[in-house]
Amino acid sequence: MAQESFSALPEGAMPDRLMSADPSDWPVAADWQPVVDDFFASATGQKLLAFLRGRLDEGAVIFPPRPLRALELTPAKEVRVVILGQDPYHGRGQAEGLAFSVAPGVALPPSLRNIFKELQRDLGTPPPKFPVPGGSLVNWATHGVLLLNTCLTVEEGQPASHAGRGWELLTDNVIRQVSAGDHPVVFMLWGAHAQSKRVLIDDSRHKVLLANHPSPLSALRPPLPFIGCGHFSQAREWKVAHQKD
Repeated sequence: MAQESFSALPEGAMPDRLMSADPSDWPVAADWQPVVDDFFASATGQKLLAFLRGRLDEGAVIFPPRPLRALELTPAKEVRVVILGQDPYHGRGQAEGLAFSVAPGVALPPSLRNIFKELQRDLGTPPPKFPVPGGSLVNWATHGVLLLNTCLTVEEGQPASHAGRGWELLTDNVIRQVSAGDHPVVFMLWGAHAQSKRVLIDDSRHKVLLANHPSPLSALRPPLPFIGCGHFSQAREWKVAHQKD
């Protein structure tokens, strides 16, 4: 993994919440479109959209504004690293559709602060400047890092409020497609939730890295503390040995 892939850069502004439950408003890269279309044509996908429409009609504030942004910024053919999150940040103005990432200028959540801390410890990469780029990981996403939450929407102030509503079927299929792809990929699985997706990954072809979640509650806890895990340098070494582009 090139070091520049782990440098944050800003992008243009967007609404701070979900404005509609119409997937045509959520662009994705062309090679993800069949996976997305199949999902929204399924009974599970239709049920999810009906749920989102209902909650919006009831006045719920839902984040992020573009739930499929990870699939927009990181085409399947360009994925070289996958970092799995759980669900979007539930504070106003935080979530920007990428796991662990926050909009430029937003205060760093503790987990993201620990990610930058480990990145500096491991590769010597300095923390991002504020307010721009701040904690936005758009530059990672546009350099082959798929920042995928397993649930793609959440309601304001209610963590995991959309878990189990259907997004997991789509994101499981995304993980399967990456695993079945033509090129080797590094999967960074931080915490028990992310590690539960290991069964979807062909670890004979891909590099699977395991550590605790970067949350302060677990970042230093043995046996697999996040701080000191060295995942970023291991990803770089894997790229040199196995990824030829």
